[in-house]
Amino acid sequence: MHSDTLRAGEQAADLPPPGDAALRFIGTIRTPWTEPGTCPRQGAGDPSPCRIIVNPPWVPALDGIAAHDEIEVLYWLHLSRRDMIRQSPTDDGVTTGTFALRSPLRPNPIGTSIVQLHRVAGGVLHVTGLDCLDGTPLIDLKPDRCAFTPLAPPRTSQPRPA
Repeated sequence: MHSDTLRAGEQAADLPPPGDAALRFIGTIRTPWTEPGTCPRQGAGDPSPCRIIVNPPWVPALDGIAAHDEIEVLYWLHLSRRDMIRQSPTDDGVTTGTFALRSPLRPNPIGTSIVQLHRVAGGVLHVTGLDCLDGTPLIDLKPDRCAFTPLAPPRTSQPRPA
């Protein structure tokens, strides 16, 4: 749940009703946190055990994920405001543009965390390092980006301009 109260200097957009892309939630995240103020900030290093419960049709898509120590979790911050343009996260009157912050208050409140994967049991992933509320809808799971070596840029046979 969010508050409609703006802090000093904050600005919200006057938005039309949404009517664009649709997401398909693939599961639910279970964490110990039920109130926004109790969530660890950005989750990194938090030892609290969490579970990612993948919906039955998507369980076969987990094949091979246990080979990764870390995974990226994308989730929908369903209780976040979606109209914030400028924010004052520390409530000191100093504001910053939303896109320069990791705040959950965003036009499309997609959260992402790199978590430690401890084990997979059926359609349940046991992890640490999340920073979202209990019951958060799961959007996607990906192997940690750092686990992959970037591809070299394609070579061209044309000389570079001088």
